[in-house]
Amino acid sequence: MQFAQMIIPIASAFVITVLILPLFIGYMRMNKEGQTIREEGPKWHEKKSGTPTMGGLVFIIAIIISAIWVGVWQHQLSMALFMALFILVLYGALGFADDFIKVSMHRNLGLRAWQKMLGQIVGAAVFLIALFHEGFKPTVPVPFIGTVNSTWFYVLFAAVWLIGFSNAVNLTDGLDGLVAGQATIAFGTYAIIAAHEQRVDVLIICLSVIGGLLGFLIYNHKPAKIFMGDVGSLALGGMLAAVSLMLHREWSLLLIGIIFVCETASVILQVASFKLTGKRLFKMSPIHHHFEMLGWSEWRIDITFWIVGALASGLYLAVCM
Repeated sequence: MQFAQMIIPIASAFVITVLILPLFIGYMRMNKEGQTIREEGPKWHEKKSGTPTMGGLVFIIAIIISAIWVGVWQHQLSMALFMALFILVLYGALGFADDFIKVSMHRNLGLRAWQKMLGQIVGAAVFLIALFHEGFKPTVPVPFIGTVNSTWFYVLFAAVWLIGFSNAVNLTDGLDGLVAGQATIAFGTYAIIAAHEQRVDVLIICLSVIGGLLGFLIYNHKPAKIFMGDVGSLALGGMLAAVSLMLHREWSLLLIGIIFVCETASVILQVASFKLTGKRLFKMSPIHHHFEMLGWSEWRIDITFWIVGALASGLYLAVCM
């Protein structure tokens, strides 16, 4: 796939997102369907209450349309492409159900945790069955052990990866533009890897996601006119993990997705510390709220986190490409 051709899926998803989002925002405002800010969050976030949400639905549609028509054009409608889109749609649907319950009932809680988990497990199972059917090798290098070649081990590992990073991105989505920018960097890194390995099908997916997110970021940067909601964050996290699995660079996500890892780790450490010692390690978790409590602006946090994510991705490319 030539460089000039790579611009096309980006432009396609970008244009579709930019054209549809204003209409979607207008519809949500007209029906007074907005985000309900959680009570335990920073008090100054209360002014964001009522901001239209579920914007992730728009860029998901843009990604699907762009990936499929470019895939047809490039003769790359592979099983991998369809299974990545399957994860995007299924995890997005779980997020949509969660968002819809919150918006329609004006409460912070949507789907129950076990309902989300069940849907994510089913999605992971279908994704892996399809990959194995295509001859995918269930091998994964494990530190201090070596390469493990076991179907059952890989199934467990991949399920944890898909579910874990889906929820990690969801936890990170707490500031205007943070996830949209960070996910753009991550998918951009995997686009470089896919191009290097001549995985055109995966490249098309990554480029389509980049275009959709860049279009969304126009309306999602501070002050956000719309939030992506769980429909967007769960879908992006699942897709990010799926791409790392399809490229057989599973552990790369720990560095390329370092912001998502740190956000999740901060929540785990905060809960563990409070239960074991009664003390909190951070002023508030996830960690982006900790920096807010220190007086950092949302823009400062966004830019700092994006720089860290970009440097980590650059380090991975420099060392492992």
